[in-house]
Amino acid sequence: MTTVPRLINSFIPTHYSLAIDLSHAKERIFRGTVNIDGEMPTGVNQILLHTKDLTIESVTVDGSSVPFTHGEFDGLALGGDTLQPGEHAITIVFSGSITDAMHGLYPCYYEHEGVKKELFATQFESHHAREVFPCIDEPEAKATYDVTLTTEPGVVVLGNQPIKSQSTKDGSLVTTFETTPRMSSYLLAWVVGELHRKTTMTKDGVEVSVWATPAQRPEALDFPLEHAVKSIEFFNEYFGVPYPLPKSDHVALPDFSSGAMENWGLITYREIALLADPATTTVASKQYIATVISHELSHQWFGNLVTMKWWNNLWLNESFATLMEYIAVDAIHPEWNIWLDFATNESILALRRDAIDGVQPVQVEVNHPDEISSLFDGAIVYAKGARLMRMCQQFIGNDAFRKGLRGYFNEFAYTNTEADNLWQHLSTASGQDIGSLMNTWISQSGYPVVRVEPDTLTQEQFFIGAHEPSDRLWPIPLDAKSAAVPKLLATREVTVPIANDERLNIHNSSHFITYYPPDHLARLLAELPKFDEIGRLQLLHEQTLLIRGRIAPSASLIGLLQAYQAETAESVWDIMALAFGELKKFVEQSEDAEKKLKDFATTLARPLFERLGWSIQDGESENETKLRALILGMMMYGDDEAVLARCDELFAEGLEAIDPEIRSLVISSVIKQREDTEIIADMLEQYRGTQSADLRADICAGLTSVRGREQIELLLTSFTDSSVIRPQDLFRWFAYLIRNRYARAATWSWMVQNWSWIESTFAGDKSYDDFPRYAASGLATRDQLAEYVAFFTPKRNVPALTRVIDLGIKELQARVELIEADGPSVRETLISLQ
Repeated sequence: MTTVPRLINSFIPTHYSLAIDLSHAKERIFRGTVNIDGEMPTGVNQILLHTKDLTIESVTVDGSSVPFTHGEFDGLALGGDTLQPGEHAITIVFSGSITDAMHGLYPCYYEHEGVKKELFATQFESHHAREVFPCIDEPEAKATYDVTLTTEPGVVVLGNQPIKSQSTKDGSLVTTFETTPRMSSYLLAWVVGELHRKTTMTKDGVEVSVWATPAQRPEALDFPLEHAVKSIEFFNEYFGVPYPLPKSDHVALPDFSSGAMENWGLITYREIALLADPATTTVASKQYIATVISHELSHQWFGNLVTMKWWNNLWLNESFATLMEYIAVDAIHPEWNIWLDFATNESILALRRDAIDGVQPVQVEVNHPDEISSLFDGAIVYAKGARLMRMCQQFIGNDAFRKGLRGYFNEFAYTNTEADNLWQHLSTASGQDIGSLMNTWISQSGYPVVRVEPDTLTQEQFFIGAHEPSDRLWPIPLDAKSAAVPKLLATREVTVPIANDERLNIHNSSHFITYYPPDHLARLLAELPKFDEIGRLQLLHEQTLLIRGRIAPSASLIGLLQAYQAETAESVWDIMALAFGELKKFVEQSEDAEKKLKDFATTLARPLFERLGWSIQDGESENETKLRALILGMMMYGDDEAVLARCDELFAEGLEAIDPEIRSLVISSVIKQREDTEIIADMLEQYRGTQSADLRADICAGLTSVRGREQIELLLTSFTDSSVIRPQDLFRWFAYLIRNRYARAATWSWMVQNWSWIESTFAGDKSYDDFPRYAASGLATRDQLAEYVAFFTPKRNVPALTRVIDLGIKELQARVELIEADGPSVRETLISLQ
């Protein structure tokens, strides 16, 4: 693939003065003027800037008009070859169009008191600033910015910095912001529209505000505001470097492709990722909101204050922000035991994705802009990277980890870095060679399985599905129960005495899994009640991986679940439910085996169901509240008649009356039982009409449990109707429905038939590759594998899709082969259960 030129080599910007006229935004056009100060290096004979889909009306350099030409890779060449190296001042007048693509400058739609309204927002990461103004759109090209926006009057205008001046001119509102610090173009942002806010100050005098459209209740802003303040104050102390801006705005946008975006001083979110209405937000959603806010605020240091030089080091932003969100939330809400969520979310995402041959490493080369979107693989750059950083933190200790980060921020504030800059500071702080430990982990894809044999430990790369031979080795922090086991395994094999109850990775912080021989595993299972929660969930999840990797038989999972029959922890039940999901794929074509699996589920869940009931009890923990929903879900899967009848009763009382903790389950139960098109149509209308992101999420989860052909088609017809399902939300609907065995084939057919629409709507968006990703996660037969290969192979030439298609084929092939190989024994074992 052709490598794109790095335009910072042709011009180094130092300051932008940007004026954008949005007074005609409702006609979907904008105009702008940008003045760019910078330096043209020696050995260069022309200035190259990035610009995409803009109409360039005039260009002057140092006050003189110069010719310009559009080139490949969004390049705009200025001045022919007449310019000389040195400092230059560029002025460009331009105009552009506002589209619904959710990147660049775009509108957000909402309804308030029956009136349809809109606001305007930006999304520039990763390389979309060029769609709004000419610039050097690369993270290394840091500069300061003066921004002036001309808008209609009577609206809120937000930017990265506080407002410097605001006046009315020719009937328009002119807003000028204070000069930004030195920053990358992808972090510039603004939001314009009708908004309300709640605001307060940190103890250090930073103004913190949470903003939402008037369609959202003021009460929904309270929790995010409180958590944002606590997060800033925590990071100030943890990093030892004060938050570098005078204000921190957090804006809930009705339309937003990502979960959130860390624009410096102006963080934007999906409504569901920021707003916590006490009347509708579940405990799990509240915890999710807290992690998102802390994640984005940690970026104000990791990513914004210190930024990676190029996108191959995106993990320097995202891996650390993912780790820091958990460190912060754990400090602010220790009662949540948030590291259990890390174990059931980030660790599982990373271990499952990273076992497929061909997956990207954490640090990956980027040659073409279209490859950048493929970097944002949540399982690798976010989850695996965070797991590796957690491993590093545990290996050197938290004090050395913090000391290293403080030195890193102090040295590189307002500049750009590479991995070695961080390793150097962590090495200095810890007195250990961190580069030699960590570079292997971030540069190699995959991870090892460590085999525990009598007197021997060996490592080899673990795979799920087809793979090339591998001789890779990793320096593995073993974190063993026994002090007799070495701290690090860096060779293929080591001879060491193995105790009968030996366990590795006891804190689940190192990125590997362990194979214990059957007799050793049996001894561990006998000691299960003595394990902590992380140990119990880790042991079960690693067995599911070994089964997927064909190292252990799938039928053994049934006996493993029986060993967990006394389990009461929500986090461990989360993995038990996942294990049941592994077994479900084997029984789709066997009513007898499926009936046995359902009975097995209710047998395990009933004691907790009888203790927890349907309603929150006085004094129960938030984890027990989360567990209730999980246990009810197991009882519903088991077709417990009393539970299903109670769901019908609750549904009849109306959605607003149902406890949000169980609302999606109640809807799902009713939808599964009734092939009623009227109910589906009514639910879709409620989905369309509500401004509550929580209620929309529950309706989506419930409706996608549909089983009737006519009802499935009604949902699929809504996929392309943005007045019903917003494009930002389509991926959730698609993922849920293609994983529904009754809707799988129809959903796949919809995707194939509507690919042109998908391409025109989502190409260029970071979520474009979710379609092949989720399709691969839902399909399950050899015929469907053949269809997947036939449809997607010709699309491998699209850089944003190449890797995800290759991984999808391997993932799907592995699932099909496992079902065919282990299906008979799983069904036989289930049928024999008493």
